[in-house]
Amino acid sequence: MTKEIVTFKGFNKDLKCRDFQFEIGKTFHHEGKVEACGSGFHACECPFGVFGYYPPADSRYAETISFGVTDRGEGGDTKIASASITIKAELTLPQFIQRGIEWIWSKIDKSLEQQIMTGDWSAATNTGYRSAATNTGYQSAATNTGYRSAAEVSGLYSVAASLGIEGKARASESGAIVLCYRDEDGALIHIRASKVGENGVEPDKWYQLNENGEFIEAV
Repeated sequence: MTKEIVTFKGFNKDLKCRDFQFEIGKTFHHEGKVEACGSGFHACECPFGVFGYYPPADSRYAETISFGVTDRGEGGDTKIASASITIKAELTLPQFIQRGIEWIWSKIDKSLEQQIMTGDWSAATNTGYRSAATNTGYQSAATNTGYRSAAEVSGLYSVAASLGIEGKARASESGAIVLCYRDEDGALIHIRASKVGENGVEPDKWYQLNENGEFIEAV
C-alpha cells in the first residue's frame, strides 16, 4: 500500500502553484518523472518551510497528503516532490502557524524543559508569568502563553508567538510574529499574524497587539 505523508503546501491567491490550478478537496496525479525541485507536486513536511517559497502576504496555504512516488530535496529542508497529492483543507495563517508549532513540538524531546533553543526546526515554549521563550534555529518557533511574557526568534523563516495577556513578540528578517489581545479576564479578543516587513512590523523590534487588533511597538 502506498505510504501517505502529511504535508503542507502554499499557493498564490488563485490557488495556483507553478501555474498549475489546484482545488481544495481534490486529488491530483502527475505522469512522468518525480524529482524534487524539478517535477511532480511539491509540498513540505514542516509548515514553516513553505514560507521560503510562498510568503504570507500574497499566499494561501493548505494541509495536503503526498503519496505515490516521492523524492526529497537536498539542503536540509523538508520539501517533498510526489506523483500524487490531495489538497485536504485550506488553513488560515494562524492555523498554518499553529500546525508548524505542533510539527516542531512533535519532533523534540518534551522532557527537556528548555526555553532557549538553537537547533533547526526546534521549539521553545513557556507558560510562566513574565517569562521568555527564545529560539535561534532555522524554521523554528518560540511560543509563550504567560502573562506579560515574550517570544523571540532570530532564525530564517521562524515564528514567534506570544499568546498571553499583554504578551509581546519579535522576529528577525524573513520571520513572522503571532500576537493576541485579551481582556483583563483573559478572554481572546483579537489574534493576528504578520510576516516581518509587512503591516508595519520591522525586524528585531518588539510588538504587541492593541485593543483594536493593531500591531504597536512594545514599550
